[in-house]
Amino acid sequence: MKIMVFLHGTTIMHRSAISRSRIDRVRQVLENEEPVHDFSSYVPVGGSPQKVQSWTAQGAEVVYLSSHRRPEDIEKDRSVLKAHQFPEGEICFRKSLESYADIAEKVLPDILIEDDCQSIGGEAEMTYPHISAAKQTLIKHIVVREFEGIDHLPDDLASLANYSD
Repeated sequence: MKIMVFLHGTTIMHRSAISRSRIDRVRQVLENEEPVHDFSSYVPVGGSPQKVQSWTAQGAEVVYLSSHRRPEDIEKDRSVLKAHQFPEGEICFRKSLESYADIAEKVLPDILIEDDCQSIGGEAEMTYPHISAAKQTLIKHIVVREFEGIDHLPDDLASLANYSD
């Protein structure tokens, strides 16, 4: 089973969001606070490293989807994931004129987990709604609220594959 999980706002967040409510975290992004742009200091949202570890321990392949486009920012993502013991996995990102949907269609995960992009425009900024209808039928889509995390999702892969929001 291949799981694609979005990074920013879904599994990692700006350090200044620690101990803040989800609504405060969204507000920090909307107000373009400086720490939001300090990508090298990002931290997990809740217990996201442990959740992803539980899936890989059962044999899932995890692919991360980054909002970044520049290689140096992808390296920051890689460092953050490693520092917080996320399982190893490819970090996919948009190149040139690619969209998130283009990447998801190439990777074709069994499950795509992303947040609702509340702070940046909602569904218009999400991945799944822009995937072709034919490919959507092949991908289980799970949406979490931005900065809520993935802790509430099932540890068991079979339960995750059947999860309903």
